[in-house]
Amino acid sequence: MTTKFQINDPSIESQWRALILFGKNSATYKFAFAKSLLGLIEEQKTKISLADLAIPFADSIVTHLKNNDKQGNSSSSKFLEGCRNYISGTISQEQLYSLTEKYGFVNVVDAFQNINGGTIPDKFYEKDYKNGKKDIIVTDNLLKIKELFQYRNLEQEVEARWNLVETAWNLQINPNLLEVKYDEEKSLFFIESDVMRRIDVTSVRDSLNGYQKGKCFYSFQDISINKNDANTCAVDHFLPHVNKIAHAKLGANINGVWNLVLSDSAINLDKKARIPEKRFLERLFNRNEFYIESKHPLAETIINQTGQTKDLRRRFLEENYNLALSLSIQKWKPNIEIIGTF
Repeated sequence: MTTKFQINDPSIESQWRALILFGKNSATYKFAFAKSLLGLIEEQKTKISLADLAIPFADSIVTHLKNNDKQGNSSSSKFLEGCRNYISGTISQEQLYSLTEKYGFVNVVDAFQNINGGTIPDKFYEKDYKNGKKDIIVTDNLLKIKELFQYRNLEQEVEARWNLVETAWNLQINPNLLEVKYDEEKSLFFIESDVMRRIDVTSVRDSLNGYQKGKCFYSFQDISINKNDANTCAVDHFLPHVNKIAHAKLGANINGVWNLVLSDSAINLDKKARIPEKRFLERLFNRNEFYIESKHPLAETIINQTGQTKDLRRRFLEENYNLALSLSIQKWKPNIEIIGTF
């Protein structure tokens, strides 16, 4: 099965991201499972028992549970209660892992590779449950991910998506009032709760990268979100920040999520405050629709900032693009450009 995100891009990398970014979220178990699978890639393992997989799986859930207690929509969960009991010191680590093996994987192993009511074409693992043993058999598709440039970014993307989902559940803010804000100095997304308490959610780069398929928004070259890399990507305002007062008169927050993209640092230096050619506006629209399809605080924020329907959102982008162009006149295009897939 495919999503709009995968149109023109049937790659293994795209299939992985589709599961993380667009799969159903009735609990955050799939993110812990994804991190566990990435660990198997790192170790080049081709087979692992649920007993062994329970260790990284439970550790990830416990780490998040300490910061956000709600990790699922179910009113009760033996697994989560066990994790809470471990945190409070009621049960031992050994008991936690035993309980995780028994209850933690009940739905996630079967559901993880499903999207849009079907299974991805290139599975990352197979179940091997027989003779009283429960093992996961890793396929070559999963191991091949390590060979990809984007492998370095995938764990950060999982964490960012997890942070966004759990924040939405734990804040309990009316979606119509929800706005994820951008802290440019710290390169963070944050939310102010109803008591005006600031809650830092996640890194801007980590959140945006997956929805751009790990590519520079303009040149479609591979980019890195790792701050230790020499060529870490830049966070760019698609329409220049310099015109923010004029855009505000149209009711547009130029610092909003809808207008933030990632670009190769050299491309960003060349762009400066110029207006991209209009053909890039369709890419911005598609990227924003990916967020909306994925159902989390950035989705609600973009809807609230740009419009409740696709037609309204298109009109919003057109009006603001035309305004920006009238204030600058000069259009820009990257000096390097690879054919994009969205």
